[in-house]
Amino acid sequence: MFFAYLVRCADGTLYGGYTTDLQKRLAAHNSGKGAKYTRSRLPVELVWWEECPTKEAAMSREWQVKHLTREQKLALIAEFHK
Repeated sequence: MFFAYLVRCADGTLYGGYTTDLQKRLAAHNSGKGAKYTRSRLPVELVWWEECPTKEAAMSREWQVKHLTREQKLALIAEFHK
């Protein structure tokens, strides 16, 4: 299984990616071994994810989410936490 996800960084910004293991990826981000963007914005918190059947689907969903406005991303997160 693959996942598209968003994390909230300590500075309030949002970062999106895809992975096969959410907990391992979150640990990598928080240890400073994740994406370059998140290294200077620790800690990060997982705020949204979506299961995808294939790597290609997860990459596509990541691309779609990354191109949303901040307000749209926040709405996606709010809907996820209902």
